[in-house]
Amino acid sequence: MDDENTLVLYQVAGSVAQITLNRPAKKNALNPGLITGLKNALREANENEAVRVVVITGAGDDFCSGADLSALQQVATASVEENLADAHALMELFLLIRQVQVPVIAAVRGRALAGGCGLATACDLVLAARSARFGYPEVKIGFVPAMVTAILRRNVSEKRAFELLTLGAEISAEEAERLGLVNRVFAEDQFDTEVEGYARRFEKVSRSAVSLTKSLLYEIDGLTFSDALQMGGDVNVVARMTEDCKQGVARFLKK
Repeated sequence: MDDENTLVLYQVAGSVAQITLNRPAKKNALNPGLITGLKNALREANENEAVRVVVITGAGDDFCSGADLSALQQVATASVEENLADAHALMELFLLIRQVQVPVIAAVRGRALAGGCGLATACDLVLAARSARFGYPEVKIGFVPAMVTAILRRNVSEKRAFELLTLGAEISAEEAERLGLVNRVFAEDQFDTEVEGYARRFEKVSRSAVSLTKSLLYEIDGLTFSDALQMGGDVNVVARMTEDCKQGVARFLKK
């Protein structure tokens, strides 16, 4: 049995909050307890003003293999209301990642499949070890990777999304990088060091500017060009009024 208190590990080192999916014997498969723990950890990181970046990783050999067997077994027997509640729990997680004020990085070793692939690509940035494998195998069991389609379609072309979703094949970290699902691929033996170094780059930029940029980037989805420009103008004004901007401009002018 899983210990509900240790399904997700959370720690802060300096400006970096690390969230670890901690079901290595189950390939960090998603279950209600893990999803709840992950949401709680994200909320805690979001409330900590010292945190500049969040890194989500998986214990053991894999990032996340998707829903666990018990969850899949319940799909066939659950009522409409139960299935709806289950789907909404995962939907809330994907939305929360975008609502967190600072960048959320998925650090992927091993497999990120089905809902686990959705979780990785729902993050703002994806860093992968060369061992990483990505895929949406749901169609092989007659299931639809429904919610993650909204995420995937915003990351790759329509043709690539169709192929990934309907063939259910796994792809390598290098191919995922070529398609736009992954930002960087690092060597296995340097992965932890590279991820830490990448995450700490956010210490050198304005927290408020990054937060405003993240919000703007996702809010302009679906807007017309003129509406997107208008929203950008509003954010521009807000940014000018922040302490980070005032101090940054003052430092620049003194050079």
